[in-house]
Amino acid sequence: MDIVIALKPFSVLDVGSGFGKYGVLCREYLELWDGRQEYNFLRRIDGVEVFENYITPLHKFIYNNIYTENIIDVVKKLDYTYDLVLLIDVLEHFSKEEGVWLLNNLLSKNKGILIGTPKRPSAQKAVFENVFETHKSVWKKMELTSFGKYFFIPDNVSSIVYITKEEQLLNNLQIRLKALKMSRQESLILSLTSKKRSVIKSLKKKLSSIPLIVKVYRKYKK
Repeated sequence: MDIVIALKPFSVLDVGSGFGKYGVLCREYLELWDGRQEYNFLRRIDGVEVFENYITPLHKFIYNNIYTENIIDVVKKLDYTYDLVLLIDVLEHFSKEEGVWLLNNLLSKNKGILIGTPKRPSAQKAVFENVFETHKSVWKKMELTSFGKYFFIPDNVSSIVYITKEEQLLNNLQIRLKALKMSRQESLILSLTSKKRSVIKSLKKKLSSIPLIVKVYRKYKK
């Protein structure tokens, strides 16, 4: 979620929203942590879920719009530009030909895409009676870098990459990610310093009581 937090998008398209996990996370990190302390949504977060059996009241609360169609069909007719498109555990469910078409068209119509796809996907077939869960392709790093400017998040299991056609967006992302990392390090240092002071204070208190304990012990020993 660091990339999402750093980008601070005002509009998100969550493709393959599944059970709504990333929609919920986007609402939490982009809406509830923005300092307003108000429980109302200002951003547009839409979901695409072709398997209608996954749709629950949660989706209707979290997402502004839910498209229950194949993303390829949605892209062809959707007249809106999103700040960020999420393709988390989605790309491997398309053939290479479909995936290439999808990435090119999403990038031509939107500001950027965040992709997460397994490096070694399993031979998965239909899950929960959903044929769209079938794994159809494997995507190498070199293939993903051919679509535009990119930034990878190191991960052993998945290829996680942000891709955009706008170099300034990528530069801003890298600056914000560094600032986010520094902020967390500073918070950690402050936390450790506070704990250290607390331990020292507790230790001093315990040490200060030793002379009294010794005095009482000697008195009763006599």
